[in-house]
Amino acid sequence: MLRARFAPHPLYNAAMSDAALVLFSAGQDSATCLAWALRRYQRVETVGFFYGQRHAVEMAQRGVVRARLAGAALGQDHLVDLSGYGAVAESALTADCAIEMAENGLPSTFVPGRNLVFLTVAAAIAYRRGIGVLVGGMCETDYSGYPDCRRETLDAQEKTLSLGLGAPIRIETPLMYLSKAQTWALADELGGQALIDLIIEHSHTCYEGDRTQRHVWGYGCAKCPACELRARGFQQWLETRGAGAGGA
Repeated sequence: MLRARFAPHPLYNAAMSDAALVLFSAGQDSATCLAWALRRYQRVETVGFFYGQRHAVEMAQRGVVRARLAGAALGQDHLVDLSGYGAVAESALTADCAIEMAENGLPSTFVPGRNLVFLTVAAAIAYRRGIGVLVGGMCETDYSGYPDCRRETLDAQEKTLSLGLGAPIRIETPLMYLSKAQTWALADELGGQALIDLIIEHSHTCYEGDRTQRHVWGYGCAKCPACELRARGFQQWLETRGAGAGGA
């Protein structure tokens, strides 16, 4: 007799597909993904990671964004200390060094294997919580070239986690093929101006952790790659929305 490829864990049942665990950093992308998940799943939990970031702004903003998105479906938040990993996988996000392009063609902000580690830890939490879906804001359109953001990488990780846990784990990436302008448009579609305002005022993207400078697209230094992507996408979204309204 042929055996099923994945033998479900005793905790696994149909309800697992109705629950999702969102990798949530309080950035623009993860805030949009949380709103997306809350529209699609009956139970949504979040997980955040401290991995030795140079600043604690995103960790501080997590609770603020969660509180403003809270609804019946939003459940427990999990915080995981991975500072030991951050010390090993040193980058411009975890050490005081310049943000620049490295010889290998990747920016110095690349934290080797970060998404792979995050997804592995998230899968362990999901397994114990009876959750079968992980949701992440990874994107291979408007991004910095990180290899662990590519769908090909995540497909391999999804297969590995399912094999290693003996239960199916699905990795959803709603922003994978969206530009930053399209990510703003998705937020508008999901929650209208209220969600746009929440993302502008309370999400955090800036690599430098700057919340002293307020721009039309939110807070940040306006000079780091993350701010530049966010600002450019916001402007393109405004132009697209304006053109659509003008043609209506």
